[in-house]
Amino acid sequence: MDNKKNYHDEQNKINITKMRTVLADLPTFCRQFFRGIENNTSPKTRLAYAYDLRVFFEYLKKNNSVCRKMQIQDFPLSILDSITRMDIEEYLEYISYYQKDSRELTNEERGKSRKLASLRSFYHYFYQAELIKKNPVILIPMPKLHQKEIVRLDADEVAILLDQAEEGNKLTKVQRRYHEKTKVRDVALLTLLLGTGIRVSECVGIDIEDIDFKNNGIRIRRKGGYETAIYFGDEVESSLKKYLEQRKRMQPLEGHEHALFLSIQNRRITVRAVENLVKKYSSTVTSLKKITPHKLRSTYGTNLYQETGDIYLVADVLGHKDVNTTRKHYAALEDERKRRAANVVKLRKP
Repeated sequence: MDNKKNYHDEQNKINITKMRTVLADLPTFCRQFFRGIENNTSPKTRLAYAYDLRVFFEYLKKNNSVCRKMQIQDFPLSILDSITRMDIEEYLEYISYYQKDSRELTNEERGKSRKLASLRSFYHYFYQAELIKKNPVILIPMPKLHQKEIVRLDADEVAILLDQAEEGNKLTKVQRRYHEKTKVRDVALLTLLLGTGIRVSECVGIDIEDIDFKNNGIRIRRKGGYETAIYFGDEVESSLKKYLEQRKRMQPLEGHEHALFLSIQNRRITVRAVENLVKKYSSTVTSLKKITPHKLRSTYGTNLYQETGDIYLVADVLGHKDVNTTRKHYAALEDERKRRAANVVKLRKP
């Protein structure tokens, strides 16, 4: 009998377990909200909502005269009707900077936007169910998000990054000690990220059986839980085959036999480990850019858009459900293409 464990299903179980722990810190009526949204959200999304709501109710406990007299778990649903627009605005101001368990925590526009979005969903659920009479959250506009500049590697930087993964001559002595064991894996992993634009969570979830060299495709689980196939070119094929030869000689721990990328401990590599791996090699390439696995994804998306000019293709390959998400990220490149078009059509021949 095959006891294969699906990485994404295991992650869902972990998030559900964490969710139950956080839920114990929230008012009991919150359970109804999370049951109500279960069929339309992932465990990861619900966990993020739970964390955000915990911050909100801890704020009320600390700063609201009525809530101060009760334990958070005992807050009644009616407490939501007593919250005003000003209360929400003061909460958003509070989370700009606050302290918890001797830690200093901050939220800029994106953090505030996410926490406000969580509150909106929360209030909307109870308001739509006619269990509360007011919804003050809809009166508050979402914080304006300033578009971040796309950080990506130039072609020569990509080449240097992969060269460093192979050679490791700019690594520290401690890093070089492990490099000989991991360099084939590292090159394959980086080449895959740069050559397909997949998310790091999609990358670490790949099993050996998901790779199809006949069609040069890989089955991955996208954000949101659906499966799809992505395709790769010759460079990715070559690096993967080289790594798989090494992978055959490795002895994975029980439960990790199917994982494509293994750690030094012979477990499925983690998202954090990939982030550290990218940071390690990119620091030898450039000190001016903070390179993360997501920036490698942006590098691929940029290159694909520059080569094809097809925003819909880029959206499809990157797994964006809404092409406007893609367009927003690559708007600067689109403007550049439009400016180039200005001189393409000649009205009078010289």
